Amino acid sequence: MIRRTALRTLTGTALALPALTESLAASMNTSQTDLSPSGATALKGRINHSVCKWCYGKIPLDEFCKSAKEIGLTSIELLGPDEWPTLKKYGLTCALPQGAGLGIERGFNDPKLHDELVASYEAIFPKLKAAGYKTVICFSGNRRGMSDEEGAKNCATGLKRLMPSAEKHGITMIMELLNSKVDHKDYMCDHTAWGVEVCKQVGSENFKLLYDIYHMQIMEGDIIRTIRKYSQYIGHYHTGGNPGRNEIDESQEIYYPAVMKAIVETGYKGFVAQEFIPKRDPLTSLKEAVLLCDV
Repeated sequence: MIRRTALRTLTGTALALPALTESLAASMNTSQTDLSPSGATALKGRINHSVCKWCYGKIPLDEFCKSAKEIGLTSIELLGPDEWPTLKKYGLTCALPQGAGLGIERGFNDPKLHDELVASYEAIFPKLKAAGYKTVICFSGNRRGMSDEEGAKNCATGLKRLMPSAEKHGITMIMELLNSKVDHKDYMCDHTAWGVEVCKQVGSENFKLLYDIYHMQIMEGDIIRTIRKYSQYIGHYHTGGNPGRNEIDESQEIYYPAVMKAIVETGYKGFVAQEFIPKRDPLTSLKEAVLLCDV
């Protein structure tokens, strides 16, 4: 009886396929007509959209700001203090600024760098507050033979020194999760659970993680389950197609609409930034990615 029921269902589905295919084709054609990089884009408002400027280095910042506004973005990030006034000129924010620290490889897991790192972030906090920004990026540094346990303890020790000032200025320090398999060999903060352990040891709401979906797909996969489990420790998100860190379209393995839906369902109210390197027309690819993530 089960087999007969299944066969009847499949027969009905087969008969409906031509109409379904026609409907999908019409939908895709409609979407394509909306993907021109010119003209304002109406977005749903459940995702705060941002973009990382370094992926579009050949486009002057003023020109990029204009295009970002048309696409519907409200932030351009990973920019320093000298670039913030240009963002303000176009009514844009910087969801994740930079301008402090010693780079990706030299971070808080090295106690010898703590004094210099603390001074660097203490100097940027007032500038961030004056600009109206509330986050700043930071890094663990490379392992260089250090155990995960020692690295986590060292990071927490250095970061704890900054928490009183970060709390005073209303700034959240965001440590990025990066892959150590392909792009950033030997980087320590390369698994979500390790970053969460640092968060627990720091013990402040002013320290959270940047969950880079591309990097974590490479290192551990299980993206949606991880986001749901550790959402309280995540303060920012980045995208990117894997493999290759290019467009987040059908050419890669991550299904971003489902990932974005999971992020929204956690109650996250922060920003999601596109951080892929375009292989095609950059602004068209950026708009496609924003629309794909606008669940």
